[in-house]
Amino acid sequence: MKKLIALILVAMMALSCAACASTPAVEPAAPAAEPAAPAAEPAAPAATEPTTYKVGVCIYKFDDNFMTLYRQEIENYCKTLESDTVKYEVTIVDGKGDMAEQTNQVDTFLAQGVDVLIVNLVQSSSAATITEKCQAADVPVVYINREPEAADMKAWDKICYVGADARQSGTYQGEIIASLSDKGDVNGDGTVSYVMIMGDPENVDAQYRTEFSIKALTDAGIKVEELFKQRGDWAQEKGQELAATALSQFGDKIDVIFCNNDGMALGAAQAIASAGRTVGTDIYLVGVDALDECVEMVKAGTMTGTVLNDHIGQSHAAVDCAVKYLGGELIGSAADGTNHVTVDYQKVTA
Repeated sequence: MKKLIALILVAMMALSCAACASTPAVEPAAPAAEPAAPAAEPAAPAATEPTTYKVGVCIYKFDDNFMTLYRQEIENYCKTLESDTVKYEVTIVDGKGDMAEQTNQVDTFLAQGVDVLIVNLVQSSSAATITEKCQAADVPVVYINREPEAADMKAWDKICYVGADARQSGTYQGEIIASLSDKGDVNGDGTVSYVMIMGDPENVDAQYRTEFSIKALTDAGIKVEELFKQRGDWAQEKGQELAATALSQFGDKIDVIFCNNDGMALGAAQAIASAGRTVGTDIYLVGVDALDECVEMVKAGTMTGTVLNDHIGQSHAAVDCAVKYLGGELIGSAADGTNHVTVDYQKVTA
């Protein structure tokens, strides 16, 4: 019996050992994988810097009434054309009525690397010099207000002129007088005796306004007599001084005072009032530019008429031409004389 029990115990131990040998050891579990890092956000696109164009503007002198309005509108209009991608850095300089000063200003602009120039010449006869400098630097030029000679406008394809035809403004002045019930002969002696206060005689606008205002009268069959003609250089104080001199010399013989611009007409109006004369009753007065003050005077009857020189239309056209140059476009053709942009004048009467 003891032997049987011993055999059973031996058998059980053998089975236990076999089971232990056939059961593989359990490896410890691998640590759980770390969670994947979140994908990086895509980089924001770099902000695109706007293209900034440098625009140099040369004005013949800052104290000219009309050119003050003109240059202010250049700045205003350039701002309206800006966007997120295009900016205009506009610098405007005062030529102070000195051509040498203006030439130096052009040289400075070119040295500073301007992209385009807008130039209101002190002297139209200097256009060739300015064009030559700008052509050497490959900087386009938009001439404004004072038209260069036709030959000078053919010098290079990257120049143009924006302005009005001064012959039209002179013609309109004459037509304003010719349309009056007495055709300008306020003293009834059969002749329109006039005083002419000119701008700068070297300036083509002054030349044409002087010539064509009187031509409009003679073309209408009106007899005329020139009593007095002097240069007032576009200035109000000189207009007053010259009108006072003429009124003192010729008195009631004067029918009409023609002024090449409204600035001088404002001065003439002061002289007329000081002389005890009354516009519309015993004398007539006309100008050019349609300055706000003069338009109000026309409405009030203290000025016979003026002619609108459209500074808004002209300044916008000048900037538009500059922008086209910046975009690689040309304005007409220098060879055939189509590099001109003309803005019409308009009569202003009560």
